[in-house]
Amino acid sequence: MESNEEYEVCGEAGDGDQTLRLAILLHPDVVITDISMAPVNGLEVTQRLRQALPEAKVLILTMHDSVEMLRAAAIAGASGYLLKSDAEELLVTALHTLSAGYRFVSPSFETSLVDQLFNGPSQA
Repeated sequence: MESNEEYEVCGEAGDGDQTLRLAILLHPDVVITDISMAPVNGLEVTQRLRQALPEAKVLILTMHDSVEMLRAAAIAGASGYLLKSDAEELLVTALHTLSAGYRFVSPSFETSLVDQLFNGPSQA
């Protein structure tokens, strides 16, 4: 991941344990993590980061295009959920949104979330 004019990458980690250690050491404003990590997955990383660094925002960057995983990330304390397929176009937007104190979710979830709001969870 590269820095840009507005954001500086202060560390990169190869797994969940390293993500936790680096974040606690460096105190970043935003931690970008993935759900599919070992030995500690991104949801557990998110929960632990929220306890250790409550002021830090956690952005889940993932391939998991499912409302159930989005819900699990929200329960874990994530501030945002960005699909990897949207990252090139929307990563900076997601960072702006989180930095401004708002939550961010990939736009592809809009229809399914609105459907669930009005119709309840799907029975599939």
